[in-house]
Amino acid sequence: MPTASGATITTKVTKTAGPSGDGGAPPARGAARGRRKPEFTSRRGLLIAAFMAPAAVFVAVFTYYPMVAGSQMAFRHWNLSDLTDTSWVGLENFHDVFADPAWGTVLGNTAVWVFGSIVPQLVIGFALALWLRRKFPFRGLYQALVFFPWAISGFLIGILFRWLFNSEFGVVNDLLQKAGLIDEPVAWLADPQTAMFAVVVANVWYGVTFFTIMILAALQSIPDELYEASALDGAGKVRTLFQITIPYIRVTLALTVLLRVIWIFNFPDLIFGMTGGGPNNETHIVTTWMIKITQQGDYGKASALGLIVVATLLVFAVFFLLATREKREVKP
Repeated sequence: MPTASGATITTKVTKTAGPSGDGGAPPARGAARGRRKPEFTSRRGLLIAAFMAPAAVFVAVFTYYPMVAGSQMAFRHWNLSDLTDTSWVGLENFHDVFADPAWGTVLGNTAVWVFGSIVPQLVIGFALALWLRRKFPFRGLYQALVFFPWAISGFLIGILFRWLFNSEFGVVNDLLQKAGLIDEPVAWLADPQTAMFAVVVANVWYGVTFFTIMILAALQSIPDELYEASALDGAGKVRTLFQITIPYIRVTLALTVLLRVIWIFNFPDLIFGMTGGGPNNETHIVTTWMIKITQQGDYGKASALGLIVVATLLVFAVFFLLATREKREVKP
C-alpha cells in the first residue's frame, strides 16, 4: 500500500538521518570537528609577553644577575678590606681555596655530613613508611607526627638540638647518665671528636621525614594484588620486600636519594644553628665554610668556592635528570 510504504520509507529515512534530521553526524560530534584552534597572532603574542615580563624581569634581576656578578668575582681580587683593587687574578682564588689548611678538614666533613646522613635517613624512613602503610587505629595522627618536623626551619632544629646536646643541662646527657651509658656529662658540641657526630644525628632526625613522605607515597601505589599473589606463593616478608616492594619503587628511591644528597650538600642551616662550624672548623662543611669566608670579607675566594659547589651540584643534577628521564620511559 502506498501509505504504508511511504510511512516505512519515512521511518527509515528518519533513523538514517539521526537526531538532527539532516543526514549528517550528531551535533556534538559535528561541533567538535568544526571547532578550530585560535590562531596565534602578533597581538596575542604581545599579550603573553606582557604577562610574562614582570616574572622574567624579577628572575633576571634577583637570580641571574647575582649569579653572573658572583661568578666574575671568583676571578678577581675582591676583598672588602681593599675595594680599590678589584683586578683580574684568574684562578688565584681557586688556588687559595685548595691551598687553605682547612680545605681538607672541610672536604672530609662534607663527605661525612652527606653520606653519614643519607644512609640512616633512607633506612629509618623506609621502615617508617612500611609501618605507616599498614592500617591501624590513629594512623593519620601518627603520620602527622612523623611529617611535622619537615615543616620546621632547619636553623630552628639546630638551635633545638644545641640545647639537647648541651653539656650542662642537655636532655641527651641526662638520659644517657640515667641509663648508665656514661658516668659524667659529655661536651658533645665542644669536643672535636663528638661535634660532627652530634650534627649528623640532628640531620638524620630532620631528614627522615622527607624519605618517609616520598616512600610512603610510592608504597601506596603498589597494587594489593601483588602482595596477595606473593602470599599465595608462600613468599615470606623478606622475599616480598626484595622481590616486589623495592623493585616496584626503585625509581622513586633513586630520585629521592639523589635529591636528598643535593639538599644535604647545600644545607648549612642546621650546622649554623648548632655549632656555627666549630670547634676549630671541625663541623664546617663546604657551604658553611663559604659563608664564613664571605663574612670575613673575602668575596673573591668565597665566589670561587661557590662555583665549586655549583659544579658539584650540577653533577648530581645530571644524574637526577637522567633518572627522571628513565622514569618517563618506563611509564606505560
